[in-house]
Amino acid sequence: MTGTDTATALERATLDKAARENFPVAPFFLPRAWRTDLMAVYGFARLVDDIGDGDLAPGGADARALGVSPEQADDRLVMLDAFETDLRRVFDGTPHHPLLRRLQPTVRRRGLTPEPFLGLIAANRQDQLVARYETYDDLRAYCELSANPVGRLVLGVTGTATPERVRRSDAVCTALQIVEHLQDVAEDLGRDRIYLPAQDMKRFHVQESDLAAPSAGASVRALVAYEAQRARELLNEGAPLVGSVQGRLKLLLAGFVAGGKAAVRAIAAADHDVLPGPPTPSKLQLLREAATTLRGEG
Repeated sequence: MTGTDTATALERATLDKAARENFPVAPFFLPRAWRTDLMAVYGFARLVDDIGDGDLAPGGADARALGVSPEQADDRLVMLDAFETDLRRVFDGTPHHPLLRRLQPTVRRRGLTPEPFLGLIAANRQDQLVARYETYDDLRAYCELSANPVGRLVLGVTGTATPERVRRSDAVCTALQIVEHLQDVAEDLGRDRIYLPAQDMKRFHVQESDLAAPSAGASVRALVAYEAQRARELLNEGAPLVGSVQGRLKLLLAGFVAGGKAAVRAIAAADHDVLPGPPTPSKLQLLREAATTLRGEG
């Protein structure tokens, strides 16, 4: 396989995951230039998460592209450090990884800054060091790194960032992250991570061992319902973001909000039992939520 073939394979292995996300990444109705740049941003975000989760494609091609030796390729902190070094080349040189080379024209075209990208790396670095969160505020601080930069990058790519839109976007992105954590309680526990605040677990008399059960008992369901309501409130706080923009961007942002609201409804429809697997909404439910969001209703 040639170097070009390897680079293409690395990009495809990451970018093909876009279809499996809970939210629209770069839907067909957007202008082509936006789609190109949003996919470049997605490629970065997806790859840094894959490094942090140990979900890279087998064979070590990503490590080689980042200049990491085979002996250290399984060390996630080493990989994240190397990825950050390569990210900085996006702004002041020539990056090595093909997904970062793909990102560089987007950064230059849209005038994007390093901060949101560095936040996503910091979140994945934190995942290697912090596996539990004591309070809801602690979890919100983590979401500032792990989720909110994505919305800020979308606003940056589309040239629509204002302080108020950023605030609303942060609320939506934090909500989406909380919802994803609720859907993935069992999967996260398998990685020895718990994103349910310990303070709330104590309040609802939930032990860590309860999260390992095949299905949720009453206490776990009550806890999940409580956290889902928090996510719903954040989505409602952020929803006016949709009405603040026009045209195709309005459709995209409505998709983000609708995806979160539909997921919350799916969790409720499962009676808040998230342990057998992630409750996910149907496409019809997503469309209904999108229509409701575009009308500025509930």
